[in-house]
Amino acid sequence: MPYFDAASAAPLHPVARQALLASLDEGWADPARLYREGRRARLLLDAAREAAADAVGCRPDELVFTPSGTRAVHAGVSGALAGRRRVGDRLVVSAVEHSSVLHAGEVHAAAGGTVAEVPVDRSGAVDPAVFAAALAPGTALACLQSANHEVGTAQPVAEVAEACRAAGVPLLVDAAQSLGWGPVEGGWSLLAASAHKWGGPAGVGLLAVRKGVRFAPQGPTDERESGRAPGFENLPAVVAAAASLRAVRAEAEAEGARLRGLVDRIRTRVPELVPDVEVVGDPVRRLPHLVTFSCLYVDGETLLHELDREGFSVSSGSSCTSSTLTPSHVLRAMGVLSEGNVRVSLPVGTPAEDVDRFLDVLPRVVAAVRDRLGAPAAPSPAAAPAAGPLVVDALGRRCPIPVIELAKIFPTVPLGATVTVLSDDEAARLDIPAWCEMRGQEYVGERVSPGGGVAYVVRRVA
Repeated sequence: MPYFDAASAAPLHPVARQALLASLDEGWADPARLYREGRRARLLLDAAREAAADAVGCRPDELVFTPSGTRAVHAGVSGALAGRRRVGDRLVVSAVEHSSVLHAGEVHAAAGGTVAEVPVDRSGAVDPAVFAAALAPGTALACLQSANHEVGTAQPVAEVAEACRAAGVPLLVDAAQSLGWGPVEGGWSLLAASAHKWGGPAGVGLLAVRKGVRFAPQGPTDERESGRAPGFENLPAVVAAAASLRAVRAEAEAEGARLRGLVDRIRTRVPELVPDVEVVGDPVRRLPHLVTFSCLYVDGETLLHELDREGFSVSSGSSCTSSTLTPSHVLRAMGVLSEGNVRVSLPVGTPAEDVDRFLDVLPRVVAAVRDRLGAPAAPSPAAAPAAGPLVVDALGRRCPIPVIELAKIFPTVPLGATVTVLSDDEAARLDIPAWCEMRGQEYVGERVSPGGGVAYVVRRVA
């Protein structure tokens, strides 16, 4: 069964499995103790730290292991903000950061701090000049991911790091998705990552803090991991994480080129095979193994279930696949189509035959879901103009029904006239403008509807 969700968790690398099993026998003792078993455990921990630091590009004494990548981010954000509280309380983040960064920002804001979000373009990347302008006086910390978890777009970390250096602001980089493919370029100050993203065991993260960065660990601390990650180290998992990081790095150049070719095939073929698809994310500056696309008139949850029945494990940022009923904050920040969203992230070793079969299955699955929802098969020819104002009442109906109903009524809209779609689904704020762009029509705007929800206005121009 093809597993295409490595961006969530990569399968355990064979080297990680070997190192884990071996260190269960050798690394069970307390590395802080001076007796024989403790010294043996300390040697394993030190070797793992040196290997991880070499992959990150920092000194071993700048790196600590944490219980997860999320904990690494939270510790990095809170520690850097506390260490620079005399400078100010302003935190600058991109609008597409991982939820761990945004949640840390929410805690900071709740405590009275200031959080500024830097917008991204339609590909999901920040503009270094706009990011630099956000580094106002009083900025204590800036955060920018190396590459986006959902769409794969690589961020201009080196340029942003230079702007941060000029402003005297430390930059924390979430490198969870990219670290297995190579070191993060630029003069970053703090870096966080998670082992299960590169094929290491779950439950291991790492946090690097450069010498000279003011840092004050928050919460109770102890003598372990420089006081930045209290508690007994999960030494077998740490050893496996470091060993697998070294292993995937050795394979990264060749395997990255191979997977990039497979992803390029998906990026090219999906719009050719499936009508009304938007491939999102930067086509060039991106992770080699990840591609995201959205299918018009498709219920994302149903699409994922149908692909699962066909043997493919993928993920989605569609609102209909989440408990919040709101689209992914990444897709929302990019302003792209959210309905029918599919993220394909290929693990190391994915055979080309699996990609070929996915491309064979996808058109049939999408067509079946669209047919089940009563979606129009193609743009309809103009029909007899409707009399009176045109209103689509889709209140209480979730994605992608509001857009499907808009498409059904649109042939009756006279040229130059408008149609209003009433919807209380947050996804409509993205999907109706996206439909207009895909169909060459004008999105006029939105307003609060007196009857509840939001009124989205579309004008027929073609």
